[in-house]
Amino acid sequence: MYPIGVYDRSMRISILPKSSLGKWSIGLIAVFAVFLVVFEILVASGQRGGKTFFSNLALTIPILLAGISSVLALLTGLIGVIRNRERSILVFLAMLVGLFVLLFWIGEVIFPH
Repeated sequence: MYPIGVYDRSMRISILPKSSLGKWSIGLIAVFAVFLVVFEILVASGQRGGKTFFSNLALTIPILLAGISSVLALLTGLIGVIRNRERSILVFLAMLVGLFVLLFWIGEVIFPH
């Protein structure tokens, strides 16, 4: 497309996202962090899980919402990168966290313990 050495100004990498999908991705990963902190506070207060994932809904709901928001951050970030050419460091970090959570979920489904 461009000869070697030609610099495209629209491909600049920034820290903060420029597109709305990039901002959504950052917001969703922030929601992930909030739900993760809520989960950790509940565990520190003495809540314990049972034999199944849904045994203690006080623990299940925050960790499930955290996982869903991180995977949605991955998807919105990926769409923003592909469709809007989002090149934000924070969006790439949000996508990385979402990818790790998605891989963890897949690993739990394939190899339950």
